[in-house]
Amino acid sequence: MKHKISVSHDEVMVRRLRNDPGFAAEYLKAALNDEDEPQVLLIALRHLAQAQGIAKVAKAAGVERESLYRALSEHGNPRLSTLFAVTKAIGLRLTVEAAP
Repeated sequence: MKHKISVSHDEVMVRRLRNDPGFAAEYLKAALNDEDEPQVLLIALRHLAQAQGIAKVAKAAGVERESLYRALSEHGNPRLSTLFAVTKAIGLRLTVEAAP
């Protein structure tokens, strides 16, 4: 009997984010719009950083790799400066617009 090889949702997202910059921007935008669950933003940033390589993103953001892992972890609470540095390092930026 053949076994199906399964791939986690996180792995699929990281692959897609790595190969599709337009999707990456929309993914982060959707995470920012989820006002009910702020952890969604951390998950999205973690996926985006993994897609480009945590070490590479940490270096570009001027953050220690271990610190970036902690900041973007499930219980992370990154500074605003870290969020801006990471989004800049991955080629995106956080924006604000008027609420409807």
